[in-house]
Amino acid sequence: MSTNLSPLWISIKTAFLATIITFILGVAAAYWIANSKNKLKGLIDGLFTLPLILPPTVIGFFLLLLCGKNGPVGKFLLNFDVTLIFSWTATVIAATVVSFPMMYRTSRAAFEQIDINVVSAARTLGLSEMKIFFKIALPLAWPGIIGGLVLSFARAMGEFGATLMLAGNIPGRTQTMPLAIFFAVEGGDMKTAMLWVLIIVAISLFMIVILNYWSDIQLKLMGRRKR
Repeated sequence: MSTNLSPLWISIKTAFLATIITFILGVAAAYWIANSKNKLKGLIDGLFTLPLILPPTVIGFFLLLLCGKNGPVGKFLLNFDVTLIFSWTATVIAATVVSFPMMYRTSRAAFEQIDINVVSAARTLGLSEMKIFFKIALPLAWPGIIGGLVLSFARAMGEFGATLMLAGNIPGRTQTMPLAIFFAVEGGDMKTAMLWVLIIVAISLFMIVILNYWSDIQLKLMGRRKR
């Protein structure tokens, strides 16, 4: 009996799209917070980091309050006959929210390590803030951002609780690999569960190897390692 591979495809495309969204939002938020002098900086940073420490089911509950039919986002979208819950879009939203802190924290640390004198010199030379970001800050922080991308992808790939609450477990539509593992075990199908476990372990190991390889390349380029 052949195994339905739709959970693999759903997980990969969900994690891929969630990582793209997280990259854009996470880098922008990280750069803003790293250079902000706002008195509420600590509170905002805490809110951005909160999904990292909250149980996924709590995140899923809040997302249901927002995106459900009675929530503000859900009610607004109903005007256009759009329903988020129990859809593939919901899996992307859940994966994006839980993986966002990984991208944000890693990128913020990378931006904060940039020599302030370099940025100050660029401002003195008349560069706009946009040019400083794209031509100076982003290239210098890129090694850290790459690490955030890998971690965000892995976190999005392994998301379970928030996805289950917001998107449900619909085979061929919202059933990701973590959901497939849980319901396979619940149904006593240990062989299928083991298959998905091995696939996730293989993908996760591959991501770690890629991250380590990238780190080694960066260390060589910076002259911190001699062979």
